[in-house]
Amino acid sequence: MTTSPSARLHQSTSAVLASPGLIRLISEIDDHGAIPERGLARTLGDLSTHQIRQATEHADILGLLDRSYAGLGLTTAGQDLADVYDATARWARRHDYPAPVGDFAGRIRHTFALLHKPTPTEPRSADNEADPELAHVRELLTQWGDTHQPQQDRGAYGVAA
Repeated sequence: MTTSPSARLHQSTSAVLASPGLIRLISEIDDHGAIPERGLARTLGDLSTHQIRQATEHADILGLLDRSYAGLGLTTAGQDLADVYDATARWARRHDYPAPVGDFAGRIRHTFALLHKPTPTEPRSADNEADPELAHVRELLTQWGDTHQPQQDRGAYGVAA
């Protein structure tokens, strides 16, 4: 079975969305409001300077950050992604995934990875039905990607190189 270009694009974006630095940056702004750019290292003290730089670059590329006099805030895409992160973490906590004890970013990373595995590995209910809550998380992630993912430039002959 081959993966469609759209699905491959969603998978590559999912890998970026699952980076610990980006998860921390978006979640911190969502939970506490705008962060002054000079305060990033202090606010995200558990991340290296490189991780913070990489997270802000990815967030800028994906159109997640709103830069104002107050600092770095979230655009609509950033707020929607924070909602996806929250729904993902809620599902993971409720199902002790990947373990009974875990951190917010780790739960999101592992759940996003689970979403890209073939269906038989997904958690199932007692009657062997796929978890509808996990399907909802997958749907939220897909909707976010369809709505906010940067579109590739198309020329007269298809996608530009």
